[in-house]
Amino acid sequence: MKVLVVHAHPVETSYNRALFHAVCEALRAKGDEVDALNLYEEDFQAAMSRAERLEYHDVPGNLTPIIKPYVDRLRACEKIVFVHPVWNYGYPAILKGFFDRIFLPGVAFVLEGGDAPDKGKLIPGMKNIRKVAYVTTYGGDRLRTMIMGDPPRRLARRWAWATFGTLMPPTYLALYDMNNQTEVGLKGFIDKVKRKMATF
Repeated sequence: MKVLVVHAHPVETSYNRALFHAVCEALRAKGDEVDALNLYEEDFQAAMSRAERLEYHDVPGNLTPIIKPYVDRLRACEKIVFVHPVWNYGYPAILKGFFDRIFLPGVAFVLEGGDAPDKGKLIPGMKNIRKVAYVTTYGGDRLRTMIMGDPPRRLARRWAWATFGTLMPPTYLALYDMNNQTEVGLKGFIDKVKRKMATF
């Protein structure tokens, strides 16, 4: 199967980058075709422009020459994995921008039955994607993150499930309290991720 692996960390020597490589290697080892999308290396621009916002509901005019190649990559895959850190209890800005700019009407969803382009019932649009996974790291510990509501986990479990329309909920692999982990703990999480990806 073809898998899109989306990565959102700017530092090439980071632990999160090591997770990205581990995910790609494990998927390739099981025979999957991997499209490795490193948002920073591809210089993806997170901010939606004024023109993009004005054309947001203009289907298919919202597929500009800048946006369309990313949409094509989404539509070509059957599985998708997001590898990213959690910063300030949320997604890195570059990943949030990827969702805002690429997961468009006519791509990620369609609106049916409304009397205007921005009205109607939301129907998931990416039926080609059968499985979704998140591999993520938190600086905060699990308890503190739970007190804050753990927004990234909630989004993964709810938004992603609704967006992709998969039969199974997304896989969510999270390492909490990363900065206080031992080498054994860090390696153990990478090994866990590899095992999960081997059957993903």
